[in-house]
Amino acid sequence: MADAIGADGMSGATGRAPMAGRGAGGGPGRHGTMPVRACRWLRAPSVPGVAAVRVVTALTLLVSVGCSAPAPRPFTPSDLPAGDPGASGQAVVAPTGPAGPRTETVRVAPGVRVVVEWPVTADQDITGMIEALRDYRAGSFKSVLTGGQDTAYLQVVQDDASSDAYRWVREFLDQHRSVRGTSRLYALNVSSVTGRGAVLHACVDETRMRLLDSGTGKAVRPQPAWTRKPFFQLVGLRRGDDGVWRIKLLQHAELPSEPAKGCVR
Repeated sequence: MADAIGADGMSGATGRAPMAGRGAGGGPGRHGTMPVRACRWLRAPSVPGVAAVRVVTALTLLVSVGCSAPAPRPFTPSDLPAGDPGASGQAVVAPTGPAGPRTETVRVAPGVRVVVEWPVTADQDITGMIEALRDYRAGSFKSVLTGGQDTAYLQVVQDDASSDAYRWVREFLDQHRSVRGTSRLYALNVSSVTGRGAVLHACVDETRMRLLDSGTGKAVRPQPAWTRKPFFQLVGLRRGDDGVWRIKLLQHAELPSEPAKGCVR
């Protein structure tokens, strides 16, 4: 398997958004991923802990990193051997009729939600990719809120994304941090499909979330940068032999980078 992601101007993360994007420290933060939001997750954190871990995570995941660099190079997933009958540029299941657009709300816990603004699509592969991102972000929040007891989010990540997602949750718990509010996924678009690999672009808005002290339930002061502006997330996925799409890697870009400008509305 040889997934390759060029990421000038992008940051690696899980990821929450991230989560893939949401740092427990005072700096930019996944879902997923620890402050994993590109120059969001890479910008100088003022509080150690999750933010510092996410910076390390971002640096180790990237082929090249540069917050002041141009927009990211296109990512072309190529994880199948040449000649594999499944290696085509098209999704496996052809659309049979559009569904949507619609808005879905996932209630993670009292006071915590993930809202997904679904695009118009009837393609089962595209649906599976979006569901993977949704389940990862909602699941990583739920793991934090349950003290790490709920680990369902690990079922939708693999490789780098799996280890990064676990570290993101672990750092939240170690720093006694929690969250409250709404994380919104929108402008979801599959930019590339090659064989079993795909790239999903998404915008994530967590300006209606608050980072909390898990002991007191009170908001941390000052709030980190990721609660003040949306960011762009690039999600690398792979379809397994079981037909399920799982996240292999997350990268993100924060304003004023070009990819993130498309998330302003």
